[in-house]
Amino acid sequence: MHKLYHGNCLDILRTMPDCSVDAVVTDPPYGLSFMGKRWDYDVPSTEIWAECLRVLKPGGYLLAFAGTRTQHRMAVRIEDAGFEIRDMLAWMYGSGFPKSHNVSCAIDKSFGHPNRGRAIPTASTYQASDVNKENKLTSNEVTPYEPLTDEAKNWHGWGTALKPAMEPITMARKPFKATVAQNVQEWGTGAINIDGCRIGEEEIKTCAKVPGKSFNSLAPVSGFNGCEESTHLGRWPANVLHDGSAEILQGMGEAARFFYTPKACKADRENGCFALPLVSYEMNRPPDSDVDLVPTVNRNFHPTVKPTDLMRYLCRMVTPTGGIVLDPFTGSGSTGRGAVLEGFRFIGCEMDADYIEIAKARILAAEKAYQPCLIFD
Repeated sequence: MHKLYHGNCLDILRTMPDCSVDAVVTDPPYGLSFMGKRWDYDVPSTEIWAECLRVLKPGGYLLAFAGTRTQHRMAVRIEDAGFEIRDMLAWMYGSGFPKSHNVSCAIDKSFGHPNRGRAIPTASTYQASDVNKENKLTSNEVTPYEPLTDEAKNWHGWGTALKPAMEPITMARKPFKATVAQNVQEWGTGAINIDGCRIGEEEIKTCAKVPGKSFNSLAPVSGFNGCEESTHLGRWPANVLHDGSAEILQGMGEAARFFYTPKACKADRENGCFALPLVSYEMNRPPDSDVDLVPTVNRNFHPTVKPTDLMRYLCRMVTPTGGIVLDPFTGSGSTGRGAVLEGFRFIGCEMDADYIEIAKARILAAEKAYQPCLIFD
């Protein structure tokens, strides 16, 4: 049975029994005031993470997305709650939009010249994923900004931000007293599903260990008769994930070494939402921009939808067979979809009444043979 709770996650978590969930996979607020949303004013409190720790089984994993600017604060609060930080995963993508401040333009404005052009003069007027350029984001052509004053010319080409291409994911684990072998047998938690998350299917050469010798497990060793073995399981999962975009593939080289999934497309975002109303909303406006943006119309209007395949992979990585996945910041339900499609049970919390209806519709579409979601007000 899958459950969605409408309300403050801290209040809901306090009603849940100790050691009752197997994994926490969540995309919480980043504390960046994204698009002016009130729910994104800060990263989750230590108190919330402490409740997640309490309801997790010993050895249970937490995977929490964060922004690059606030990852440190997110990780510290998770650690202060009692979690053991085990790693940091990086989800890399090529469609990030630089939200930079044009310094020369700002200097011209300080001398009384009007703001001409966009704050990011070299950015595309089109959605990064739209290779046919059919969906223009602006009504203006983008032309490079030409500074007007000598003071501005000194700072031509300078900005204040890099192009975003990565989101960190904190991997933490609830401490336990026994050995890993004892803990997984008692609680079913404490380990990572390596084989279930291997990358690709190419043949990997390995060599059995020889006393007193150390070998790279991915490199065959000659000279030891009969020690070489091979497997078709694929490569060991890494702490890097990517979106498969041309920009990332070109920079990364052999991308098959890492798990990839594109950012959530419209079909993924809207899956199951056909009965919900269309909502028009304005996309994020670059700083100091006076360009009118074309409103976006969707049924799922949550601004930070994660791709279902990515959430499936993360749930599969840290959840035992038949386990329960908790997401205290459900949003539009991507974690829930991922958990359900992997055969796990799901518990989600969401404060926004509109978002929880979107999450319910998307998770129900993923359930198919599973029992319907229950909404608890």
